[in-house]
Amino acid sequence: MRLLLTAAFVIATVAPAAAQSAQARYEAALARETQARASQPAVGLLRRVVAQYEAIVARYPRSGYSDNALWQAAHVAFFAYERHGQDVDRRTAVRLLQQLRRSYPSGTLARQVPARIAEMASAASPATGPASTLIRLTDVTRSALPAGERITIVLDTEPQYQEERITGPERLFFDFKNTEAADTARPSLERLAGGVVRDVRLGARPEQTTRLVLELEPNTRHSVFALYNPYRLVIDLERVAPSSAPPAPAPSTPPALAASVPAAPHPLRDAGAPAAPSANSNGSFSLARQLGLGVARIVIDPGHGGHDPGAMANKAREAALVLDIALRLEKLLLKQQGIDVVLTRRTDVFVPLEERTAIANREGADLFLSIHANVGRNTAANGVETFFLNFSTDPEAEAVAARENAGAGLAMHTLPDIVRKIALNNKLDESRDFAKIVQTSLYRGVRQHNAQTRNRGVKQAPFVVLIGAEMPSALAEVSFVTNRKEAALLKTAAYRQRIAQSLFDAILKYRQSLKNVATVASGAQTR
Repeated sequence: MRLLLTAAFVIATVAPAAAQSAQARYEAALARETQARASQPAVGLLRRVVAQYEAIVARYPRSGYSDNALWQAAHVAFFAYERHGQDVDRRTAVRLLQQLRRSYPSGTLARQVPARIAEMASAASPATGPASTLIRLTDVTRSALPAGERITIVLDTEPQYQEERITGPERLFFDFKNTEAADTARPSLERLAGGVVRDVRLGARPEQTTRLVLELEPNTRHSVFALYNPYRLVIDLERVAPSSAPPAPAPSTPPALAASVPAAPHPLRDAGAPAAPSANSNGSFSLARQLGLGVARIVIDPGHGGHDPGAMANKAREAALVLDIALRLEKLLLKQQGIDVVLTRRTDVFVPLEERTAIANREGADLFLSIHANVGRNTAANGVETFFLNFSTDPEAEAVAARENAGAGLAMHTLPDIVRKIALNNKLDESRDFAKIVQTSLYRGVRQHNAQTRNRGVKQAPFVVLIGAEMPSALAEVSFVTNRKEAALLKTAAYRQRIAQSLFDAILKYRQSLKNVATVASGAQTR
Protein backbone atom coordinates (compact mmCIF):
# COMPACT_ATOMS: atom_id res chain seq x y z
CA MET A 1 0.00 0.00 0.00
CA ARG A 2 2.87 2.37 0.86
CA LEU A 3 4.32 1.78 -2.63
CA LEU A 4 1.00 2.60 -4.28
CA LEU A 5 0.62 5.79 -2.25
CA THR A 6 4.17 6.83 -3.10
CA ALA A 7 3.55 6.23 -6.81
CA ALA A 8 0.32 8.18 -6.64
CA PHE A 9 2.12 11.07 -4.95
CA VAL A 10 4.84 11.12 -7.62
CA ILE A 11 2.28 11.14 -10.41
CA ALA A 12 0.30 13.86 -8.69
CA THR A 13 3.35 16.07 -8.31
CA VAL A 14 4.58 15.80 -11.90
CA ALA A 15 1.25 15.80 -13.69
CA PRO A 16 -0.12 19.38 -13.32
CA ALA A 17 1.92 21.03 -16.08
CA ALA A 18 1.04 18.35 -18.61
CA ALA A 19 -2.58 18.29 -17.46
CA GLN A 20 -2.90 22.05 -17.88
CA SER A 21 -1.50 21.86 -21.38
CA ALA A 22 -3.79 18.95 -22.23
CA GLN A 23 -6.71 20.86 -20.76
CA ALA A 24 -5.94 23.94 -22.84
CA ARG A 25 -5.73 21.88 -26.01
CA TYR A 26 -8.90 20.00 -25.18
CA GLU A 27 -10.81 23.22 -24.55
CA ALA A 28 -9.51 24.67 -27.83
CA ALA A 29 -10.65 21.57 -29.71
CA LEU A 30 -14.02 21.70 -27.98
CA ALA A 31 -14.47 25.34 -28.99
CA ARG A 32 -13.56 24.52 -32.58
CA GLU A 33 -16.03 21.63 -32.58
CA THR A 34 -18.82 23.86 -31.26
CA GLN A 35 -18.12 26.43 -33.94
CA ALA A 36 -18.04 23.77 -36.67
CA ARG A 37 -21.33 22.17 -35.61
CA ALA A 38 -23.05 25.57 -35.63
CA SER A 39 -22.15 26.13 -39.29
CA GLN A 40 -22.57 24.02 -42.42
CA PRO A 41 -19.20 22.30 -42.07
CA ALA A 42 -17.37 20.63 -44.92
CA VAL A 43 -16.22 17.11 -44.23
CA GLY A 44 -12.59 18.24 -44.28
CA LEU A 45 -13.20 20.70 -41.44
CA LEU A 46 -14.83 18.02 -39.30
CA ARG A 47 -11.97 15.63 -39.93
CA ARG A 48 -9.51 18.31 -38.87
CA VAL A 49 -11.40 18.64 -35.59
CA VAL A 50 -11.13 14.89 -35.13
CA ALA A 51 -7.38 15.12 -35.80
CA GLN A 52 -7.11 17.92 -33.22
CA TYR A 53 -8.66 15.67 -30.57
CA GLU A 54 -6.48 12.72 -31.58
CA ALA A 55 -3.36 14.87 -31.27
CA ILE A 56 -4.19 15.40 -27.58
CA VAL A 57 -4.32 11.65 -27.01
CA ALA A 58 -1.06 11.07 -28.89
CA ARG A 59 0.80 13.75 -26.93
CA TYR A 60 -0.80 13.25 -23.50
CA PRO A 61 -1.89 9.58 -23.37
CA ARG A 62 -1.99 9.56 -19.55
CA SER A 63 -3.95 12.76 -19.16
CA GLY A 64 -7.44 12.70 -17.72
CA TYR A 65 -8.60 14.57 -20.82
CA SER A 66 -7.55 11.87 -23.28
CA ASP A 67 -10.57 9.59 -22.91
CA ASN A 68 -12.83 12.63 -23.26
CA ALA A 69 -10.91 13.65 -26.38
CA LEU A 70 -11.48 10.20 -27.93
CA TRP A 71 -15.18 10.35 -27.03
CA GLN A 72 -15.58 13.79 -28.60
CA ALA A 73 -13.54 12.83 -31.67
CA ALA A 74 -15.70 9.75 -32.26
CA HIS A 75 -18.88 11.81 -32.16
CA VAL A 76 -17.47 14.46 -34.48
CA ALA A 77 -16.53 11.70 -36.93
CA PHE A 78 -20.03 10.26 -36.70
CA PHE A 79 -21.51 13.73 -37.18
CA ALA A 80 -19.41 13.95 -40.38
CA TYR A 81 -20.87 10.63 -41.48
CA GLU A 82 -24.44 11.81 -40.81
CA ARG A 83 -23.83 15.02 -42.75
CA HIS A 84 -21.84 13.70 -45.70
CA GLY A 85 -22.60 9.97 -45.87
CA GLN A 86 -19.01 8.76 -46.29
CA ASP A 87 -18.68 5.45 -44.47
CA VAL A 88 -15.01 6.08 -43.72
CA ASP A 89 -16.16 8.57 -41.07
CA ARG A 90 -18.43 6.04 -39.40
CA ARG A 91 -15.53 3.56 -39.34
CA THR A 92 -13.35 6.27 -37.81
CA ALA A 93 -15.96 6.85 -35.10
CA VAL A 94 -16.08 3.15 -34.23
CA ARG A 95 -12.28 2.89 -34.24
CA LEU A 96 -11.94 5.81 -31.83
CA LEU A 97 -14.53 4.37 -29.46
CA GLN A 98 -12.77 1.00 -29.52
CA GLN A 99 -9.49 2.77 -28.77
CA LEU A 100 -11.13 4.54 -25.83
CA ARG A 101 -12.40 1.28 -24.39
CA ARG A 102 -9.05 -0.44 -24.91
CA SER A 103 -6.83 2.36 -23.59
CA TYR A 104 -9.00 3.67 -20.73
CA PRO A 105 -11.08 0.66 -19.58
CA SER A 106 -11.68 1.93 -16.05
CA GLY A 107 -13.21 5.26 -17.07
CA THR A 108 -16.94 5.97 -17.03
CA LEU A 109 -16.97 6.64 -20.78
CA ALA A 110 -15.57 3.18 -21.57
CA ARG A 111 -18.72 1.58 -20.14
CA GLN A 112 -20.84 3.52 -22.62
CA VAL A 113 -18.87 2.41 -25.67
CA PRO A 114 -20.71 -0.85 -26.59
CA ALA A 115 -24.13 0.82 -26.60
CA ARG A 116 -22.83 3.78 -28.60
CA ILE A 117 -21.19 1.54 -31.22
CA ALA A 118 -24.46 -0.38 -31.54
CA GLU A 119 -26.32 2.88 -32.13
CA MET A 120 -23.84 3.91 -34.80
CA ALA A 121 -24.17 0.53 -36.53
CA SER A 122 -27.96 0.86 -36.74
CA ALA A 123 -28.11 4.53 -37.72
CA ALA A 124 -29.49 5.69 -41.05
CA SER A 125 -27.01 6.66 -43.74
CA PRO A 126 -27.79 9.90 -45.59
CA ALA A 127 -26.17 8.45 -48.69
CA THR A 128 -27.66 4.97 -48.78
CA GLY A 129 -30.82 5.20 -46.70
CA PRO A 130 -31.61 3.07 -43.64
CA ALA A 131 -28.72 1.01 -42.35
CA SER A 132 -31.20 -1.80 -41.70
CA THR A 133 -30.84 -2.84 -45.37
CA LEU A 134 -29.15 -6.20 -44.98
CA ILE A 135 -25.67 -6.92 -46.26
CA ARG A 136 -25.61 -10.12 -48.31
CA LEU A 137 -23.05 -12.85 -47.68
CA THR A 138 -22.84 -14.17 -51.23
CA ASP A 139 -20.16 -16.89 -51.22
CA VAL A 140 -17.73 -18.92 -49.12
CA THR A 141 -14.76 -20.52 -50.87
CA ARG A 142 -11.79 -22.70 -49.94
CA SER A 143 -8.28 -22.77 -51.40
CA ALA A 144 -5.18 -24.70 -50.43
CA LEU A 145 -2.20 -23.31 -48.54
CA PRO A 146 1.16 -25.07 -48.16
CA ALA A 147 0.30 -26.10 -44.58
CA GLY A 148 -3.44 -25.64 -44.39
CA GLU A 149 -6.42 -23.94 -46.01
CA ARG A 150 -7.73 -20.48 -46.80
CA ILE A 151 -11.43 -19.75 -46.32
CA THR A 152 -12.69 -16.64 -48.12
CA ILE A 153 -16.05 -15.07 -47.27
CA VAL A 154 -17.50 -12.72 -49.89
CA LEU A 155 -19.97 -9.99 -48.88
CA ASP A 156 -21.66 -7.07 -50.63
CA THR A 157 -19.85 -4.57 -48.43
CA GLU A 158 -17.84 -4.40 -45.21
CA PRO A 159 -19.89 -5.58 -42.22
CA GLN A 160 -19.50 -5.24 -38.47
CA TYR A 161 -18.51 -8.65 -37.15
CA GLN A 162 -17.41 -10.42 -34.00
CA GLU A 163 -14.82 -13.19 -34.03
CA GLU A 164 -14.40 -15.80 -31.29
CA ARG A 165 -12.57 -19.09 -30.87
CA ILE A 166 -13.60 -21.79 -28.41
CA THR A 167 -12.54 -25.34 -27.58
CA GLY A 168 -14.33 -28.65 -27.00
CA PRO A 169 -14.37 -29.19 -29.96
CA GLU A 170 -12.10 -26.60 -31.53
CA ARG A 171 -14.33 -24.02 -33.25
CA LEU A 172 -13.87 -20.62 -34.82
CA PHE A 173 -16.97 -18.56 -35.46
CA PHE A 174 -17.85 -15.18 -36.93
CA ASP A 175 -21.05 -13.26 -36.22
CA PHE A 176 -21.77 -10.79 -39.05
CA LYS A 177 -24.12 -8.01 -37.97
CA ASN A 178 -26.97 -6.78 -40.16
CA THR A 179 -26.24 -9.57 -42.64
CA GLU A 180 -28.11 -12.37 -44.41
CA ALA A 181 -26.71 -15.38 -46.26
CA ALA A 182 -27.66 -15.52 -49.93
CA ASP A 183 -28.89 -18.80 -51.38
CA THR A 184 -25.74 -18.95 -53.50
CA ALA A 185 -23.55 -19.25 -50.39
CA ARG A 186 -25.06 -22.42 -48.93
CA PRO A 187 -24.30 -25.00 -51.67
CA SER A 188 -20.59 -24.18 -51.45
CA LEU A 189 -20.40 -25.19 -47.77
CA GLU A 190 -20.40 -28.90 -48.63
CA ARG A 191 -17.13 -28.47 -50.55
CA LEU A 192 -15.30 -26.68 -47.71
CA ALA A 193 -14.74 -29.53 -45.25
CA GLY A 194 -11.42 -31.33 -45.44
CA GLY A 195 -7.87 -30.87 -44.24
CA VAL A 196 -7.80 -28.77 -41.07
CA VAL A 197 -11.52 -27.89 -41.48
CA ARG A 198 -13.75 -30.65 -40.12
CA ASP A 199 -17.08 -28.95 -40.71
CA VAL A 200 -18.55 -25.62 -41.83
CA ARG A 201 -21.94 -24.28 -40.74
CA LEU A 202 -23.77 -21.13 -41.76
CA GLY A 203 -26.94 -20.00 -40.03
CA ALA A 204 -29.15 -17.09 -38.99
CA ARG A 205 -28.96 -15.66 -35.48
CA PRO A 206 -31.17 -13.15 -33.65
CA GLU A 207 -31.03 -9.43 -34.51
CA GLN A 208 -30.27 -9.96 -38.21
CA THR A 209 -26.95 -11.67 -37.52
CA THR A 210 -25.41 -14.40 -39.68
CA ARG A 211 -23.04 -16.86 -38.00
CA LEU A 212 -20.33 -18.83 -39.80
CA VAL A 213 -18.80 -21.68 -37.76
CA LEU A 214 -15.58 -23.49 -38.71
CA GLU A 215 -14.93 -26.69 -36.77
CA LEU A 216 -11.17 -27.24 -36.84
CA GLU A 217 -8.65 -29.96 -36.26
CA PRO A 218 -6.62 -29.55 -33.04
CA ASN A 219 -3.37 -27.59 -33.26
CA THR A 220 -4.65 -25.26 -35.97
CA ARG A 221 -3.54 -21.64 -36.02
CA HIS A 222 -5.63 -18.97 -37.72
CA SER A 223 -5.20 -15.41 -38.94
CA VAL A 224 -7.79 -13.05 -40.44
CA PHE A 225 -7.52 -10.11 -42.83
CA ALA A 226 -9.79 -8.25 -45.24
CA LEU A 227 -9.58 -7.52 -48.96
CA TYR A 228 -11.63 -4.93 -50.81
CA ASN A 229 -13.36 -4.36 -54.16
CA PRO A 230 -15.22 -6.64 -53.61
CA TYR A 231 -15.11 -7.01 -49.84
CA ARG A 232 -13.75 -10.37 -48.68
CA LEU A 233 -12.87 -11.64 -45.24
CA VAL A 234 -9.96 -14.07 -45.54
CA ILE A 235 -9.23 -16.72 -42.89
CA ASP A 236 -5.92 -18.56 -43.14
CA LEU A 237 -5.77 -21.88 -41.24
CA GLU A 238 -2.50 -23.70 -40.66
CA ARG A 239 -1.41 -26.86 -38.93
CA VAL A 240 1.14 -26.34 -36.18
CA ALA A 241 3.19 -28.95 -34.38
CA PRO A 242 1.62 -29.90 -31.02
CA SER A 243 3.46 -28.62 -28.00
CA SER A 244 5.57 -31.19 -26.21
CA ALA A 245 7.47 -31.48 -22.97
CA PRO A 246 10.89 -29.81 -23.01
CA PRO A 247 13.70 -32.20 -23.96
CA ALA A 248 16.02 -33.60 -21.34
CA PRO A 249 19.31 -31.71 -20.96
CA ALA A 250 21.89 -32.87 -23.49
CA PRO A 251 25.14 -34.33 -22.20
CA SER A 252 27.97 -31.87 -22.17
CA THR A 253 30.29 -31.89 -25.19
CA PRO A 254 33.98 -32.61 -24.55
CA PRO A 255 36.08 -29.50 -25.31
CA ALA A 256 38.00 -31.31 -28.02
CA LEU A 257 34.80 -32.04 -29.97
CA ALA A 258 33.01 -28.76 -29.35
CA ALA A 259 34.26 -27.07 -32.52
CA SER A 260 33.01 -29.88 -34.74
CA VAL A 261 29.45 -30.05 -33.33
CA PRO A 262 26.98 -27.57 -34.89
CA ALA A 263 25.12 -25.33 -32.49
CA ALA A 264 21.58 -26.50 -31.71
CA PRO A 265 18.63 -24.09 -31.70
CA HIS A 266 18.39 -22.53 -28.26
CA PRO A 267 15.05 -21.02 -27.26
CA LEU A 268 14.92 -17.70 -25.49
CA ARG A 269 15.00 -18.26 -21.76
CA ASP A 270 15.10 -16.29 -18.57
CA ALA A 271 18.76 -15.74 -17.78
CA GLY A 272 18.20 -14.76 -14.17
CA ALA A 273 17.83 -11.39 -12.53
CA PRO A 274 16.10 -8.63 -14.51
CA ALA A 275 18.45 -6.33 -16.39
CA ALA A 276 17.68 -2.71 -17.12
CA PRO A 277 16.82 -2.05 -20.77
CA SER A 278 19.34 -0.11 -22.80
CA ALA A 279 18.64 3.49 -23.75
CA ASN A 280 17.45 4.54 -27.17
CA SER A 281 20.11 5.56 -29.67
CA ASN A 282 19.48 9.23 -28.83
CA GLY A 283 20.44 8.59 -25.20
CA SER A 284 16.93 8.85 -23.75
CA PHE A 285 14.43 6.21 -22.68
CA SER A 286 11.21 6.00 -24.67
CA LEU A 287 7.93 5.48 -22.83
CA ALA A 288 7.99 1.83 -23.94
CA ARG A 289 11.34 1.35 -22.21
CA GLN A 290 10.26 3.28 -19.13
CA LEU A 291 7.28 0.93 -18.81
CA GLY A 292 9.37 -2.20 -19.40
CA LEU A 293 7.36 -3.26 -22.46
CA GLY A 294 8.53 -6.20 -24.53
CA VAL A 295 7.95 -7.91 -27.87
CA ALA A 296 5.87 -11.07 -28.08
CA ARG A 297 3.91 -10.95 -31.36
CA ILE A 298 5.67 -10.05 -34.61
CA VAL A 299 4.01 -9.38 -37.95
CA ILE A 300 6.18 -10.16 -40.99
CA ASP A 301 5.05 -8.51 -44.22
CA PRO A 302 6.36 -9.97 -47.51
CA GLY A 303 5.96 -7.12 -50.00
CA HIS A 304 3.76 -7.13 -53.11
CA GLY A 305 2.01 -10.32 -54.33
CA GLY A 306 -0.81 -11.36 -56.67
CA HIS A 307 -1.24 -8.96 -59.56
CA ASP A 308 1.56 -6.82 -58.07
CA PRO A 309 4.78 -8.78 -58.64
CA GLY A 310 7.02 -5.98 -57.38
CA ALA A 311 10.42 -5.42 -58.94
CA MET A 312 11.33 -7.79 -61.78
CA ALA A 313 14.73 -8.06 -63.45
CA ASN A 314 17.35 -10.68 -64.29
CA LYS A 315 14.60 -13.36 -64.10
CA ALA A 316 14.03 -12.48 -60.45
CA ARG A 317 10.56 -11.62 -59.13
CA GLU A 318 10.44 -9.60 -55.91
CA ALA A 319 7.09 -10.90 -54.60
CA ALA A 320 8.19 -14.55 -54.74
CA LEU A 321 11.65 -13.93 -53.30
CA VAL A 322 10.53 -11.93 -50.26
CA LEU A 323 7.73 -14.41 -49.50
CA ASP A 324 10.31 -17.19 -49.31
CA ILE A 325 12.48 -15.07 -47.00
CA ALA A 326 9.46 -14.31 -44.78
CA LEU A 327 8.55 -17.99 -44.45
CA ARG A 328 12.16 -18.84 -43.55
CA LEU A 329 12.19 -16.03 -40.98
CA GLU A 330 8.93 -17.28 -39.47
CA LYS A 331 10.39 -20.77 -39.09
CA LEU A 332 13.35 -19.36 -37.15
CA LEU A 333 11.20 -17.18 -34.92
CA LEU A 334 8.73 -19.92 -34.02
CA LYS A 335 11.57 -21.91 -32.44
CA GLN A 336 11.87 -19.22 -29.77
CA GLN A 337 9.84 -19.30 -26.59
CA GLY A 338 7.47 -16.41 -26.07
CA ILE A 339 7.28 -15.34 -29.73
CA ASP A 340 4.16 -15.48 -31.90
CA VAL A 341 4.38 -14.73 -35.63
CA VAL A 342 1.76 -13.51 -38.10
CA LEU A 343 2.36 -13.14 -41.85
CA THR A 344 0.35 -10.67 -43.91
CA ARG A 345 0.35 -13.17 -46.77
CA ARG A 346 1.49 -16.78 -47.20
CA THR A 347 0.85 -17.28 -50.90
CA ASP A 348 1.06 -15.23 -54.08
CA VAL A 349 -1.96 -13.08 -53.22
CA PHE A 350 -2.42 -9.31 -53.37
CA VAL A 351 -2.94 -7.54 -50.03
CA PRO A 352 -3.46 -3.73 -50.14
CA LEU A 353 -0.74 -1.70 -48.46
CA GLU A 354 -3.09 -0.16 -45.89
CA GLU A 355 -4.49 -3.60 -45.01
CA ARG A 356 -1.04 -4.94 -44.11
CA THR A 357 -0.66 -2.46 -41.26
CA ALA A 358 -4.31 -3.00 -40.32
CA ILE A 359 -3.58 -6.72 -39.93
CA ALA A 360 -0.74 -5.90 -37.54
CA ASN A 361 -2.99 -3.59 -35.52
CA ARG A 362 -5.84 -6.11 -35.36
CA GLU A 363 -3.47 -8.88 -34.30
CA GLY A 364 -2.08 -6.75 -31.48
CA ALA A 365 1.45 -6.93 -32.87
CA ASP A 366 4.42 -5.58 -30.92
CA LEU A 367 6.68 -5.29 -33.98
CA PHE A 368 6.15 -4.96 -37.75
CA LEU A 369 8.76 -5.75 -40.40
CA SER A 370 8.10 -5.35 -44.13
CA ILE A 371 10.52 -7.17 -46.48
CA HIS A 372 11.26 -5.95 -50.01
CA ALA A 373 13.86 -6.26 -52.77
CA ASN A 374 15.25 -3.11 -54.32
CA VAL A 375 15.48 -1.77 -57.87
CA GLY A 376 17.75 0.90 -59.34
CA ARG A 377 17.96 2.83 -62.61
CA ASN A 378 21.67 2.12 -62.54
CA THR A 379 22.16 -1.63 -62.81
CA ALA A 380 25.39 -1.27 -60.82
CA ALA A 381 23.45 -0.12 -57.74
CA ASN A 382 23.71 -2.70 -54.99
CA GLY A 383 23.50 -3.22 -51.26
CA VAL A 384 20.96 -3.19 -48.46
CA GLU A 385 19.05 -0.37 -46.77
CA THR A 386 16.39 -0.12 -44.07
CA PHE A 387 13.66 2.48 -43.65
CA PHE A 388 11.49 3.76 -40.83
CA LEU A 389 8.44 5.99 -41.14
CA ASN A 390 9.01 9.73 -41.35
CA PHE A 391 9.14 12.49 -43.92
CA SER A 392 11.92 11.85 -46.41
CA THR A 393 15.09 13.97 -46.41
CA ASP A 394 16.90 12.04 -49.14
CA PRO A 395 16.17 12.04 -52.91
CA GLU A 396 16.97 8.33 -53.20
CA ALA A 397 14.63 7.51 -50.31
CA GLU A 398 11.92 9.58 -51.99
CA ALA A 399 12.31 7.49 -55.15
CA VAL A 400 12.10 4.21 -53.23
CA ALA A 401 8.97 5.39 -51.39
CA ALA A 402 7.35 6.51 -54.64
CA ARG A 403 7.95 3.07 -56.18
CA GLU A 404 6.78 1.06 -53.17
CA ASN A 405 3.69 3.26 -52.67
CA ALA A 406 2.62 3.12 -56.31
CA GLY A 407 0.08 0.39 -55.61
CA ALA A 408 -1.54 2.12 -52.64
CA GLY A 409 -4.54 3.47 -54.58
CA LEU A 410 -5.02 6.45 -52.25
CA ALA A 411 -6.67 9.67 -53.42
CA MET A 412 -5.29 13.19 -53.07
CA HIS A 413 -7.89 14.14 -50.44
CA THR A 414 -6.24 11.70 -48.01
CA LEU A 415 -2.99 13.71 -47.98
CA PRO A 416 -3.80 15.81 -44.86
CA ASP A 417 -4.70 12.69 -42.91
CA ILE A 418 -1.49 10.93 -44.02
CA VAL A 419 0.63 13.95 -43.07
CA ARG A 420 -1.03 14.03 -39.65
CA LYS A 421 -0.38 10.34 -39.03
CA ILE A 422 3.28 10.70 -39.95
CA ALA A 423 3.70 13.84 -37.85
CA LEU A 424 2.05 12.19 -34.83
CA ASN A 425 4.05 8.96 -35.13
CA ASN A 426 4.68 8.18 -31.46
CA LYS A 427 6.86 5.13 -32.21
CA LEU A 428 9.53 7.15 -34.00
CA ASP A 429 12.41 6.49 -31.58
CA GLU A 430 11.70 2.77 -31.34
CA SER A 431 11.20 2.40 -35.10
CA ARG A 432 14.47 4.23 -35.78
CA ASP A 433 16.36 2.01 -33.34
CA PHE A 434 14.76 -1.16 -34.73
CA ALA A 435 15.70 -0.06 -38.28
CA LYS A 436 19.31 0.55 -37.21
CA ILE A 437 19.58 -2.92 -35.71
CA VAL A 438 18.02 -4.50 -38.82
CA GLN A 439 20.39 -2.63 -41.11
CA THR A 440 23.51 -3.57 -39.13
CA SER A 441 22.55 -7.24 -38.97
CA LEU A 442 21.44 -7.39 -42.61
CA TYR A 443 24.63 -5.81 -43.93
CA ARG A 444 26.81 -8.06 -41.79
CA GLY A 445 24.93 -11.13 -42.99
CA VAL A 446 24.86 -10.51 -46.74
CA ARG A 447 28.54 -9.52 -46.79
CA GLN A 448 29.35 -13.16 -46.05
CA HIS A 449 28.02 -13.98 -49.54
CA ASN A 450 28.99 -10.76 -51.30
CA ALA A 451 31.97 -8.83 -49.96
CA GLN A 452 31.35 -5.96 -52.41
CA THR A 453 27.81 -5.24 -51.19
CA ARG A 454 27.15 -1.67 -50.12
CA ASN A 455 25.82 -0.53 -46.75
CA ARG A 456 23.25 2.02 -47.90
CA GLY A 457 22.32 2.90 -44.33
CA VAL A 458 19.12 3.68 -42.44
CA LYS A 459 16.76 6.15 -44.07
CA GLN A 460 13.37 7.66 -43.40
CA ALA A 461 10.51 7.88 -45.89
CA PRO A 462 6.67 8.00 -45.91
CA PHE A 463 5.90 4.38 -46.77
CA VAL A 464 2.15 3.74 -46.85
CA VAL A 465 2.67 0.22 -45.53
CA LEU A 466 4.11 1.70 -42.29
CA ILE A 467 1.57 4.51 -41.82
CA GLY A 468 -0.86 3.85 -38.99
CA ALA A 469 1.20 1.08 -37.38
CA GLU A 470 0.56 1.04 -33.64
CA MET A 471 3.89 -0.64 -32.99
CA PRO A 472 7.56 -0.04 -33.93
CA SER A 473 8.00 -0.81 -37.61
CA ALA A 474 10.63 -0.91 -40.33
CA LEU A 475 10.97 -1.77 -44.02
CA ALA A 476 14.03 -3.68 -45.23
CA GLU A 477 15.28 -3.60 -48.83
CA VAL A 478 17.34 -6.78 -48.80
CA SER A 479 19.19 -6.58 -52.18
CA PHE A 480 18.78 -5.25 -55.74
CA VAL A 481 17.08 -7.44 -58.34
CA THR A 482 18.37 -5.02 -61.00
CA ASN A 483 21.96 -5.87 -60.03
CA ARG A 484 22.96 -9.03 -61.89
CA LYS A 485 25.13 -10.43 -59.10
CA GLU A 486 22.62 -9.74 -56.32
CA ALA A 487 19.73 -11.08 -58.40
CA ALA A 488 21.66 -14.31 -58.94
CA LEU A 489 22.32 -14.55 -55.21
CA LEU A 490 18.66 -13.87 -54.36
CA LYS A 491 17.67 -16.85 -56.48
CA THR A 492 19.73 -19.18 -54.26
CA ALA A 493 18.26 -20.75 -51.11
CA ALA A 494 21.49 -20.17 -49.16
CA TYR A 495 21.41 -16.40 -49.71
CA ARG A 496 17.72 -16.12 -48.81
CA GLN A 497 18.40 -18.17 -45.68
CA ARG A 498 21.25 -15.82 -44.79
CA ILE A 499 18.93 -12.83 -45.13
CA ALA A 500 16.27 -14.54 -43.01
CA GLN A 501 18.90 -15.37 -40.37
CA SER A 502 20.11 -11.76 -40.36
CA LEU A 503 16.57 -10.43 -39.87
CA PHE A 504 16.00 -13.04 -37.16
CA ASP A 505 19.15 -11.94 -35.32
CA ALA A 506 18.06 -8.31 -35.57
CA ILE A 507 14.61 -9.02 -34.13
CA LEU A 508 16.09 -10.90 -31.18
CA LYS A 509 18.67 -8.18 -30.55
CA TYR A 510 16.00 -5.46 -30.62
CA ARG A 511 13.75 -7.55 -28.37
CA GLN A 512 16.59 -8.05 -25.91
CA SER A 513 17.42 -4.33 -25.83
CA LEU A 514 13.81 -3.46 -25.09
CA LYS A 515 12.73 -6.04 -22.54
CA ASN A 516 14.15 -5.96 -19.04
CA VAL A 517 14.92 -9.68 -18.95
CA ALA A 518 18.24 -10.90 -20.35
CA THR A 519 17.86 -13.54 -23.08
CA VAL A 520 19.97 -15.97 -25.03
CA ALA A 521 19.36 -16.05 -28.79
CA SER A 522 19.74 -18.83 -31.30
CA GLY A 523 22.48 -18.69 -33.88
CA ALA A 524 21.39 -21.82 -35.71
CA GLN A 525 20.36 -21.79 -39.34
CA THR A 526 17.62 -23.79 -41.00
CA ARG A 527 17.91 -25.09 -44.54
